Amino acid sequence: MYSEFDREIGEERVEQEKAAQVDAARKALKQMGTEECVDCGCTISIARRHVYPSATRCLECQEIAEKEAYLR
Repeated sequence: MYSEFDREIGEERVEQEKAAQVDAARKALKQMGTEECVDCGCTISIARRHVYPSATRCLECQEIAEKEAYLR
C-alpha cells in the first residue's frame, strides 16, 4: 500500500498539473488577436479586444460567422 508520504506527493503533483493547465488556458486566452477583422478589414473595437483579446473578427463578422455555423 501507499504511505502517507506517497499520498501527499501524489496530491502535490495533481495540484501542480492543475495549476499548469490553468496557466496554459490563461495564456491561450491572452494571446493577441488582431486589430483588423480578418473578414472585412475593419478595425476591431477596443472594447471587444479588451473583453476578448484573441478576437480576430469584428463583432458584426463574428455574429455572421456564428449564425452561418449554427445554420449548417
